[in-house]
Amino acid sequence: MTTAVRVPEPEPVHRYLVRRTVEACHMAKEAAAAAAEGIASGSSTLLNSVRQRERELDTLDLEIDNGVTTAITAVEPVRARELLACMKFMIGLERIGDHLLNFANSAQSVRGRIDPEDTRELTHMATLLEKMLADCASAFSDRNVSQAIDVLRADAEIDRLRNLIFLRHIENPENVSRQASLQVIFMTQSLERAGDHAKNLAEEVCHLVSGHPARHVLIAYDKPIEQMFIQHLRSRDLKP
Repeated sequence: MTTAVRVPEPEPVHRYLVRRTVEACHMAKEAAAAAAEGIASGSSTLLNSVRQRERELDTLDLEIDNGVTTAITAVEPVRARELLACMKFMIGLERIGDHLLNFANSAQSVRGRIDPEDTRELTHMATLLEKMLADCASAFSDRNVSQAIDVLRADAEIDRLRNLIFLRHIENPENVSRQASLQVIFMTQSLERAGDHAKNLAEEVCHLVSGHPARHVLIAYDKPIEQMFIQHLRSRDLKP
């Protein structure tokens, strides 16, 4: 007696493109992690690895763009909306890769000449970005609005850190001589802009799940961004 071998059904194109988009989120997350650890440790190897991640994101961007263009006319409206979200995600992720590469290049050029306070806050910004991208991946994969809102909250903290660094290096109220101010400002801007793109990804999840702009979702949660930021600071202060 023979038994037929069951051949697994091929993965639907829309599901494949969603999976690849989530993989791209994790790839960008790995780039942010390398940037954070690279600036903290001064490791050229880690900072150089950001370039490879950026190239891989470019390749995925092209793959998903071509895939969505081909598949979008052959699926029902719900899937078409999902595919458009994939394309929007990849545009944001590709730009995040560019900003992280700019950050890594600047970090390489000023290695050893950044003040410890700047190193600590840049590391914190990059670590926050890493977490934001991980949450974007989960939010998109699981259609989890709560995780998307966590990303919006974290972006406010990145903006706060940017303001602290800019205050020291541009206004410099204490009139302290600081090293590599121009490069530090460029690095700060790169992380802040990458955070803005991650926030856009979270807003896209809110729109995909609810059909409404992110601001409407926040109103439904009864938590404006300013209130969420205050809650984030309080929860951070309460951690041991």
